[in-house]
Amino acid sequence: MPGPGAYWIGEEEKREVMDVLESGYPFRYGDLSDSKYKQKVYTFEREFAAYTEAKYCVATNSGTSTLLISLKAADIQHGDEVIVPTYGFIASYGAVIFLGGAPVLAEIDESLCMDPQDIEKRITPKTKAIMPVHVLGNPCDMDAILEIAQKKGLAVIEDCCQACGGTYRGKHVGNFGDFGGFSLNVFKTITSGDGGMLITNKDEYGEFAFGMTDQGYKRKEASVQIAPPSNLGFNFRMNELTGAFALAQLRKLPRIVSTLRRKKKLFKDAIADCPGVSFRTIHDPNGECATVLNVRFETRERAAQVAEKLKTVTVDHTGWHVYFNMDHLLRHLQSIGQPCSHADFPRTEDLLKRSINLSVGVVDPGLGTAFGININSTEEEIEAAAARFRQVCESTA
Repeated sequence: MPGPGAYWIGEEEKREVMDVLESGYPFRYGDLSDSKYKQKVYTFEREFAAYTEAKYCVATNSGTSTLLISLKAADIQHGDEVIVPTYGFIASYGAVIFLGGAPVLAEIDESLCMDPQDIEKRITPKTKAIMPVHVLGNPCDMDAILEIAQKKGLAVIEDCCQACGGTYRGKHVGNFGDFGGFSLNVFKTITSGDGGMLITNKDEYGEFAFGMTDQGYKRKEASVQIAPPSNLGFNFRMNELTGAFALAQLRKLPRIVSTLRRKKKLFKDAIADCPGVSFRTIHDPNGECATVLNVRFETRERAAQVAEKLKTVTVDHTGWHVYFNMDHLLRHLQSIGQPCSHADFPRTEDLLKRSINLSVGVVDPGLGTAFGININSTEEEIEAAAARFRQVCESTA
């Protein structure tokens, strides 16, 4: 039940990992002139920065770490408010809370991403940042979000954990805000089991982010500079074995994304004529990752019937991706007086209860993608999945 990168694990990953194992040098730092030091993390950072056309990339141990680092760099302190969408993942909210900030929920729109019109309604004198989540690989409406942020003087931290490889208006996600955080979890576009990448184009943020991954040290080529640190940090480092695996996956990323887009189109076209079925808005059809095909029905009842017959669930039942399924989050929001009931976000509830996620690249019942295809599906298998979907839709019409 992995993401597309996990389906394509092969000899390339084995070679990169064995290169590190045979060297006996698994630590991410070293001397570039030392033949035992294979500089996998260092190379991965440079290649990911080049791929996304970002000035800085810092490899981390998880996507969650990238969000914590980004929020800390944005100086989120106790009581500061960060606007987050009602549909995303628990890590987006948790990172804000652990820094003492207050997550402020905003409705989603037809794209299932944060609704820019609702963002403005949630801004208060305490608001310090906006965290758009490019959910299910669909880039947010960054033009509208950036316009609001610039007008109100707010930081923008892009949660790109589900959108590695995605672009918006020809520019890689993560480059629009102050930071972009990516994940290498097994369910993401590419994987090393776990891991993350943080990108930024601001010099002061690049240095700060590197320091935050390793006790405040400064970067010096592939090692660290033993000098008075500019800030405190943690240990969010990536090791060489993870970096080796991630490096092999990164080199497959363009082919993974192009394959997903092609197969999603085949799947989508094959079910487009189903009566009463529509699709979510894609802000940039040429830029989405195409890991998931979201379908929407006219009524909640029909969506539930179709989901049951396909042995899957409607999106409102997808666990810690939906705010009202996170009891620990709800308790916290209630304790700080933030709106968090179903009645507070009726549009989110309606959209998610009328939607089903079909797998294209990410096969994860927790995300609601128990039915569909995967990156290796043949055209015959895609047509068979489409035929089954059409059959179920006809039986419930």
